[in-house]
Amino acid sequence: MRVLWLCNIMLPVIADALGLPVSNKEGWLSGLAAKFCGENGEKEQEEGRGITLGVCFPISGVTMQGETKGIAWYGFPEDTVHPECYDEAMEGHFHKILEDFSPDIVHCFGTEYPHTLAMTKAFGRPERTLIGIQGLCFVYADAYMADLPERIRTRTLLRDFLKQDNLVRQQKKYRQRGEYEKEALQNTGHVTGRTDWDRKWTKAVNPAASYHFMNETLREPFYGPVWDRDSCIPCRIFMSQGNYPIKGLHYVLEALPRILAVYPRTCVCVAGDTITRFSTWKEKLKISSYGRYLLELIQTNGLERSVVFLGRLDAGKMLEQYLCSHVFLSPSSIENSPNSVGEAMLLGMPVVSSDVGGVRNMLEPEKEGLLYAAGDTAALADCICRVFDGENRDMIIRMGQAARRHALQTHDGERNYRRLLEIYDEINLCV
Repeated sequence: MRVLWLCNIMLPVIADALGLPVSNKEGWLSGLAAKFCGENGEKEQEEGRGITLGVCFPISGVTMQGETKGIAWYGFPEDTVHPECYDEAMEGHFHKILEDFSPDIVHCFGTEYPHTLAMTKAFGRPERTLIGIQGLCFVYADAYMADLPERIRTRTLLRDFLKQDNLVRQQKKYRQRGEYEKEALQNTGHVTGRTDWDRKWTKAVNPAASYHFMNETLREPFYGPVWDRDSCIPCRIFMSQGNYPIKGLHYVLEALPRILAVYPRTCVCVAGDTITRFSTWKEKLKISSYGRYLLELIQTNGLERSVVFLGRLDAGKMLEQYLCSHVFLSPSSIENSPNSVGEAMLLGMPVVSSDVGGVRNMLEPEKEGLLYAAGDTAALADCICRVFDGENRDMIIRMGQAARRHALQTHDGERNYRRLLEIYDEINLCV
């Protein structure tokens, strides 16, 4: 069976072979691809039911193709900086890729970029099209502002004016992406998901599409180490990102004074793009409205020594940050099933998360982690303080151990690989 993947990034195995920078995003794709070109794939081939895998992905300005470790790959041009814009030329690129690879099934990973719509149009075979749900822009758009004050939502700083990109426009762009997303979902006959949340929303858009349950396999480095309460830095909170409102860093900055009043050594460490960084007045002018609001909260609440921005980190550095932290925090206004929560659970560390989207499908509240109502900063602070409270030490450790047991089942790479093969067989045989 020939299966063509449409991915949002160049797979690291391909980037390594070409000597190009490796993306830290969607690292779980690497583990899944490794199954197809490793011993598992060879065994399937010997049994006569193997998969010949092709992968296509966006790159800037040029087309490329080649083969790496048995995977045929195709790079197509797309302006991923402006995903709210649909380029019909992508359909032409996909026609050529489809003609060259001749897939039995096209599997699109994610709906967030317009290339998924372009592929469903170019392929034109919904009965053999599979879309894997990650997030859903048309739902995320409604939660984009994440309780920001009206003056922050509507203001336009110099950077926002020059780029025509204030928060209102950003939300509109999400809504536009959501329209492309809905059309792509209407063009497919099959969807993979893993939460009650994504099942509900995809069924609302396309009731006729077959929903196939499948969990995700996470990044390989997170399957071995185990968090140790005695080795972590007390009162250290770790967040995997916080560079746009949905991720909820402003909630944390609002809650932090309440936490500091009880635990004055508390420090919030945030990975990902640092949208508050500047060293000159010119750089300060380039800060977005949301970045400026974060700075205002830090300065107003006297949090300069309590918040650390770590910048972009690869998987190894991220792992170090998880293990040395006291608690992992996911304060988002909306999520499906955040892989960062899954990684923290795999490590057996305490998890505090907003109760949004499909998070409840990942962990059982009070037994495997602590959940609170999104946007409730008092409840957020209370959950963090419960983790830090020495009297709760044994309970928190047991909770992390239970979370790890659950996550090892949810994110079992071999089981998820086998499930994907089943899904491909189901699609292939039902046509």
